[in-house]
Amino acid sequence: MVPTGLVLAVLVLALALVVDRCTGDPHSAFHPVALVGRFIGWWGRPALYPAPFQRGIGVILWIVTVALFLLPFLVFTWLAPWWLYLCIAPFFLKCCFAWRSLEEHTLAVVAALEEGVESGRERVKLLVSRDTARLDPVHIRSAAYESMTENLTDSIISPLFYYAIFGLGGAVVFRAANTMDAMLGYRDERIRLGWCSARMDDIFNFIPARVTVLFLLVYFTCRGTGARAWRVMRRDGKLRPGFNGGIVMAAMAGGCGIRFEKPGVYVIGNGEQPLESGGREILRAVRIVTVSFACVAGCALFLLAWLINSTLI
Repeated sequence: MVPTGLVLAVLVLALALVVDRCTGDPHSAFHPVALVGRFIGWWGRPALYPAPFQRGIGVILWIVTVALFLLPFLVFTWLAPWWLYLCIAPFFLKCCFAWRSLEEHTLAVVAALEEGVESGRERVKLLVSRDTARLDPVHIRSAAYESMTENLTDSIISPLFYYAIFGLGGAVVFRAANTMDAMLGYRDERIRLGWCSARMDDIFNFIPARVTVLFLLVYFTCRGTGARAWRVMRRDGKLRPGFNGGIVMAAMAGGCGIRFEKPGVYVIGNGEQPLESGGREILRAVRIVTVSFACVAGCALFLLAWLINSTLI
């Protein structure tokens, strides 16, 4: 008989994607990520700790935060009967990734630009940490689509990658780590306290970022722009600070023929077409890569189930 756990894993993955497309992210104070965010906000204040101890305290509280976030999900996984797990686990997994919400936030910036540049600046501030007060429409669009492209890894592929390998607990650990990086991983007064959060996020995203690039290159090859995506990725992949986000952004820019630009920091891509039209290509690429990765992960789990079943017969 096929191992129930692997069958459930595939079903939960498929149902979680359906739940995400149907519901998006509910704006609730009781959302698990909102709860862990409030906990991080409580302890993640550098002024609470002497500077020489902040790095060590950040390591300890990173572990505590991950453990507290993970524990209820583990208890549920261990104790829930299979039928209850199948009903509830897709909603728990959906809490760990954000596909529809990622699209909605990006398209909201594009819609705000239709009302005027000030509306666009206000809206894009919700997505990026850069100063948006002087951004023109081109750079506002760039910031929005950069966020979508980078978060293809952070918000979709990485949590699904760790779910496929480690189950629900893997996705939960990644989401806690990524949330801590989003709140603390900055080169300001939080640099010492958030050092562990930033480094662990880099480590967790290292393999998924390269998996994302692989899927993008396959997709763009099918569309006839794979060679261009590869060239731009090799040329511009290290222009952005960090060693994960830049390669994904460069592959996307090359494949879609657009340019990402953060004024004074980097220019990625050649810009064969403007983001007004290229944005639709980015949206399509994100959708295709998400579905393709989920299908490959599901097939891999089924194959593993079949191999285990064959050895047991």
